[in-house]
Amino acid sequence: MPRPKAAIAVLAALVIAGCTTDKPAATTPSAAPATSGQDSGTGAQSRFFVQADFDAQLAMRAKTPQGPADRPWEQAIDPEMIDTARYKKDGPYHLCFSNAAVDNPWRQVGWKTMQAEVGLHEEIGKFTALDAEGKDDKQISDIAELQAKGCDALIVSPNTTATLTPAVTAACAKVPVIVFDRGVETDCPVTFIKPIGGYAFGADAAEFLTEKVPAGGKVLALRILPGVDVLETRWSAAKAVFDESRLQVVGVEFTDGDAARTKSIVSDYIQRHGTIDGVWMDAGATAVAAIEAFEDAGLPVPPINGEDQQDFLQKWKDAGLTAVAPTYPTYQWRTPIIAALRILRGEEVPERWNLPQPKVTGENLQAYLKPDMPPLHYALCGCEDLPGFPEDWGGKKG
Repeated sequence: MPRPKAAIAVLAALVIAGCTTDKPAATTPSAAPATSGQDSGTGAQSRFFVQADFDAQLAMRAKTPQGPADRPWEQAIDPEMIDTARYKKDGPYHLCFSNAAVDNPWRQVGWKTMQAEVGLHEEIGKFTALDAEGKDDKQISDIAELQAKGCDALIVSPNTTATLTPAVTAACAKVPVIVFDRGVETDCPVTFIKPIGGYAFGADAAEFLTEKVPAGGKVLALRILPGVDVLETRWSAAKAVFDESRLQVVGVEFTDGDAARTKSIVSDYIQRHGTIDGVWMDAGATAVAAIEAFEDAGLPVPPINGEDQQDFLQKWKDAGLTAVAPTYPTYQWRTPIIAALRILRGEEVPERWNLPQPKVTGENLQAYLKPDMPPLHYALCGCEDLPGFPEDWGGKKG
């Protein structure tokens, strides 16, 4: 995922007429002139692609993070610490949060985790959160509203990247801002918190397919939606890997994160091509639906990636799949609260807070399976030590 400092072209060409969103009207990848001579079927490279950020994230996968070994949400990879003395003030504190949405299981698990983290800190006198419901216009309004509520620090998880940048920039002039999960195109936030990023996720999954799918094999790429930096960089990294491989990407389709649509798309491609030899996904929430399309067609499930969602991990184990699960750990929802308190105490924080980003493989799958948790729970929630676990996350005590 590119940091706001990176040279990222504004996605003005992707904006639907009359709407403040980064999503284009057609289900095709946002594109700039292709950078590879390979004809792998991936189309043109994303406008979000920044070679230096791609190289840096792939290198970070092999680095050891700094911080407490048992609290990965407090760890950081190659941190460059910045002084926050100018923000120091006495508590109790009023923390505010502008959330893009709680419209998918990953965000729902994260939101529960963040609220539990807030409950650990007596110095937080008030916590105000507004849900933008996946709407750019509402989040712009929410950020303006929160600035009028006397917030001591503002946490933002942007709905989309380019469209939310002006609102975040305006807020930075009035209150210390912490951005996490998805980025914006400004370097004004005090810290930007994320796991290693989208490039690492996309490359992990694509590299796995290049290892498991025979040369010439047909790969179907499934994406959720365009215009969000972490998703764009997942695909742009996969494209870079596929372009250097001998695989054929027969389709790049947007699913809107909908299970029924995912299953329909995969079924259509099976009928069209007779067989699909691998499935790459930029997010794993609908991975089980993709798997079911093969099962319904009476075909073996090809190598596929998902995420650390329990239904996928359980299906992987039960069906003996050839699979991998890159992660975008939900434990990152704890970090903005910790960062906000450190900033208000005048303590140093990383300017880019890069959290570790583990990968679920066949070798460590069992460690991430949690039978007492619901199917849509994410294994890397970092919530096991929080009050109310597992019941507040829908689980049962063993």
